[in-house]
Amino acid sequence: MRLDVVSLAPEAFAPLLGLGVIGRAFAAGIAELHVHNPRDFATDRYRKVDDIPYGGGAGMVLKPEPVFAAVEAIPVVPRRRVLLMSPQGKPLTQADLRRWASDYEQLLFLCGHYEGFDERIRSLADEEVSIGDFVLTGGELPAATIINGVVRLRPGTVGTQACLEDESHSTLLLEHPHYTRPADFRGMAVPAVLRSGDHGAIARWRAEQQLQRTAARRPDLHARWLVQEAPAGQTGGHHGRSMQLRIGNGYDIHRLVPGRPLILGGQTLEHPAGLGLDGHSDADVLVHALMDALLGALSLGDIGLYFPPDDPQWKGADSLQLLQQVVALVAERGWRVGNVDAVVVAERPKLKPHITAMRAAIATCMGLDPDQVGIKATTNEQLGPTGREEGIACHAVALLQRPSAG
Repeated sequence: MRLDVVSLAPEAFAPLLGLGVIGRAFAAGIAELHVHNPRDFATDRYRKVDDIPYGGGAGMVLKPEPVFAAVEAIPVVPRRRVLLMSPQGKPLTQADLRRWASDYEQLLFLCGHYEGFDERIRSLADEEVSIGDFVLTGGELPAATIINGVVRLRPGTVGTQACLEDESHSTLLLEHPHYTRPADFRGMAVPAVLRSGDHGAIARWRAEQQLQRTAARRPDLHARWLVQEAPAGQTGGHHGRSMQLRIGNGYDIHRLVPGRPLILGGQTLEHPAGLGLDGHSDADVLVHALMDALLGALSLGDIGLYFPPDDPQWKGADSLQLLQQVVALVAERGWRVGNVDAVVVAERPKLKPHITAMRAAIATCMGLDPDQVGIKATTNEQLGPTGREEGIACHAVALLQRPSAG
């Protein structure tokens, strides 16, 4: 495969030639890299490649003439693809890397610089590609990232094809955890199933870990996987797509303990006995019950699947921020929230003075009007764990609608 890069910083690509298996692939002739500096194609004595933008504005813009001249001087190989590195481009995926590695024999990368590039340079490209929603000083790092990802997929670069088939993003699921010797390191033990010799049990464990890890770390990918895998009649199947309304129920309860804040509906309250809710996150039972209701409406399990209580990244987490992720997951599945309603069960403190603020905070978090958020409070008449003030509980219901349902 021939790789050509048009860049004002050709030195940025030198490390690729000595980078592990990628460097060995270049040395073995699996791929060849050619870097072309547009400055070499400038026609004035100052080798000028940038200019001020028409209409004014900050910064300098890459001129079209040297870039076009550089591209036109590059030999054309059959099955060529020209990729423009741009934060406005399509987000890079593993599927793109596989497509470029298998379908093309030449990739030509256009790397912008300065404030941007003359709009006419876009006409040279077959695709515009972004490696994320952020801006860098130039397209060199994105181009190097793609070169790395493509070359490693070319036959002969890595040892076995299975290494490429089972990794994260080869499917919609993230890769399962890996362990090696020693079996116990600083109190962290290798799961017993991996040392059992039972290959069937190991395969099942790895599949379960893929699901759990994807749900927790990338709920967007997990939702797409559910749509892809669900049989007809279930969520994402034929009948699921024909439904216009879905209803979900949620319930949560947390223990009241001293030394913890009491947070409900995103509001920090004062308990007469100085108690707060115990939990791995901020333990906001109201928000947790709403999240469970939203997930339940789409048969996506409960919040423990997405935000495991033993995962340190969720320790002390603001539950309203977690709710935003669940709402985004709902939208990813093609639904919108019609309304939610919740009943908080607590003996103390009195919640009525705080309900308006709770509704406003939750509505803002979910992108709803406050009249789409119902919150009520009741006591348990001193019966049961909530009545004895051992904890606070919440029941919630959520109605989801297809956008076309009005």
